[in-house]
Amino acid sequence: MGDGSPQVQLRNLQSSDELDLVDAIDKLRSQGISHYVSLPQLIVCGDQSSGKSSVLNAISGIPFPTKDHLCTRFATEVILRRTAAEGASVSIVPSQDRPEAECEQLAQFRESLPALDDIPNLIDRAKDAMGLSAANNAFSNDVLRIEISGPNRPHLTIVDLPGLIHSENKIQKAADIDLVQRLVRSYMSNTRSIILAVVSAKNDYANQVVLKLARDVDPKGIRTLGVITKPDTLPVGSESEGAFVALARNEDVSFRLGWHVLKNRDYETRHCSADARDLAEAQFLSSGVWNDLPPGSVGIATLRQRLSQVLLDQIRNELPHLAAEIESSIEHCHVELSRLGESRGTTDEQRLYLLRISQSFQSTVKAAEDGSYGDGIFGDARTADGYCMRFRAVIQNLNLEFADTMRRAGHHCKIIDNAALDAGEENRTVTRTEYLNQIRELLKRSRGRELPGMYNPLIVGELFYEQSTPWEGLARKHIDLVWKSGVAFLDLLVDKLADVDTAEALRREVIHPAMGVLLNGLNHKLKKTIAPFQTGHPITYNHYFTETIQNVREKRLQSEVQKKLVRFFGVKDPVTLEDLPVEKMKLASLVEVLATRNEADMDRYACSELLDCMEAYYKVAMKIFIDNVAVQCVEIKLASKLGHILSPSQIIQMDASQIGRIAAESTQSQDQRERVSRKLTILKAGAEVCKRFVGQTSMSMFRPPHCLRLRLISSDTLQHHQWPVEGVEYFEAEVDEPIADEPNADEPNADEPNADEPNADDLQDDKIVSEPDSAGGPFLPTETEISWESRFGSLPTLDVVQYKGKKGKVLGKPKKMKSPKSKYSTE
Repeated sequence: MGDGSPQVQLRNLQSSDELDLVDAIDKLRSQGISHYVSLPQLIVCGDQSSGKSSVLNAISGIPFPTKDHLCTRFATEVILRRTAAEGASVSIVPSQDRPEAECEQLAQFRESLPALDDIPNLIDRAKDAMGLSAANNAFSNDVLRIEISGPNRPHLTIVDLPGLIHSENKIQKAADIDLVQRLVRSYMSNTRSIILAVVSAKNDYANQVVLKLARDVDPKGIRTLGVITKPDTLPVGSESEGAFVALARNEDVSFRLGWHVLKNRDYETRHCSADARDLAEAQFLSSGVWNDLPPGSVGIATLRQRLSQVLLDQIRNELPHLAAEIESSIEHCHVELSRLGESRGTTDEQRLYLLRISQSFQSTVKAAEDGSYGDGIFGDARTADGYCMRFRAVIQNLNLEFADTMRRAGHHCKIIDNAALDAGEENRTVTRTEYLNQIRELLKRSRGRELPGMYNPLIVGELFYEQSTPWEGLARKHIDLVWKSGVAFLDLLVDKLADVDTAEALRREVIHPAMGVLLNGLNHKLKKTIAPFQTGHPITYNHYFTETIQNVREKRLQSEVQKKLVRFFGVKDPVTLEDLPVEKMKLASLVEVLATRNEADMDRYACSELLDCMEAYYKVAMKIFIDNVAVQCVEIKLASKLGHILSPSQIIQMDASQIGRIAAESTQSQDQRERVSRKLTILKAGAEVCKRFVGQTSMSMFRPPHCLRLRLISSDTLQHHQWPVEGVEYFEAEVDEPIADEPNADEPNADEPNADEPNADDLQDDKIVSEPDSAGGPFLPTETEISWESRFGSLPTLDVVQYKGKKGKVLGKPKKMKSPKSKYSTE
């Protein structure tokens, strides 16, 4: 079986061609990037006492405790690193669920050891530190990290997880069952984790929880590799032995990565060496039904090779996505640091920080007032915040709503014609006749020296003041809405320009006090604006006033003429002249009727004229008042002053005490900047590593074909070529997305015709169509699916692939396995 020393065992996990890539991933992990993005890793999971620790022991060479009465009670991360000097250490990553004091205490646990044989003792001490010796703490969310370094170590991470519990007992409670399942599921749910689902042959695999969880998180079985342990416990020739052999053949529970069979040490052989363990395993698996399995799916040596390839393929597939995730995280870090600003421990640094904020504040407010929303800070207008930032749009819409409200509800009562009164009208609606009666009483009580049929001009003012009573309330409501919109705009703006603490301080120290002053100024200005419409006598020189009176009188005259015509001709509702009986009509009589306009009630006539003047003046005054509120109050007293609330000159005039209250960093802000800066540094280093590898288009490990289709070439076609070998089947390969590489001198020119290339008409398309496995290649011909395990079976392997466009010849040789040569090869 070869040298079974830990160093050789670990080296077998990776070949020299793969070390650079695996080293790159480990470099990312060593920089701490795994705290921010998930990295590809191998995780070992299984039911309790399924042999997980023994599997990890065999893979890594680390002597994990495997006592029959004990089980893994926490996640164990094994970090393997290549360094010049040998070393090993054990540390604890505390769970975030623990109190801060306990986290600090556990984080200080770190012990080194000179030899790997001391690891079990260190693990026991770590358990004590976690408090697992107590009966009420059977399992822990803490993570035990074992770091092993040396010149012959690869860079690799393997995670051993607690065994899944089936039922409660004296030590393991219902809460422990749930805790373990959540912990294992969290690791398995990471799409960059390769799941080693360990199944013990001592129990019916259909009842083992690990398979259900694996199917839940990986329903297609793409990243799960099943491992069968303890096959020596099965009775020879039994039905259960046959069931597990079928499972190993991937016939029952099917995983894309297939299954593997291991024989672990038992209690009697627990102290034997690695060589003795491997020899006993080889002897057992080379006899009986296990000997019929493909050599590549049994034994620890081939498992290490499989894991090497699987891990490499997972890294290869995930690296482009990992690079994109890192770039996205870097962008988020830049946004966060921009909001936090630079470190500001001194007054000068704090003042400079506020000066920069004030400059951005003024320019943004100016743009918002001008309605220029091109800057990204304004956001999407369709969102609530985006609309709030567009202050000019908010003002315009509020002013339009105010004007509409004034027209609809600005009058004390609505005066309508007698015939238009509806029973459903609002309470403040009165007919013209009713209102004229009210005016008559006022006219009687306000008589002066005017002649009968005339009215005191001051009464126009009294009627107007009563009719415009709602104006002040509507205007104050409008002013309040505009002011609140301004506050919301500035609050949101400082949130975008400053960190949380500084934004809150700016609101408290500057924004809200200044807006309070502006509100007082608004109310004072509104009082002045409405005063002329509440006291004194009406004044207007607007021609619209006289035009309105004339229009009202013309409409009333038209109505009177129509009524006279109806009475004169005795016709109801005439529409045209033809409707009038004009044959025997005397023109003088008609003229006399139309010209007669006697109003015996002179007071009523005066009241009608008075009402016409009041309504005309009301319309003129309302337009003036709406404009004055929009210009004198909203625009001059509020909108034009927002930019001056936080100006550079104000920042310069602030004393050191106020500067400190506003811009001094809190401990949380300092810690946040430090965390984000540290995260950004790590992410940038990770981005450089990813770019170095993702950018190498000549490396097949990063640009595999998405689909390789193999089609059998007919024997008739093969007879016309010199390269066929008797007894070997030949296939044409078609790649969905070929890679444009430089021409290879050893390969045919893709632009030149090849006489030896089989014609497409000679291909049997119904033979084989295979998708790439997660191991990434090479692909081998079978009658069903080309699986990763085929590399270790007796099937022929692909030796040469010559691509021309999307097609090429594939030669298969039933000889010992060789590395495939193709345009995707690095050779």
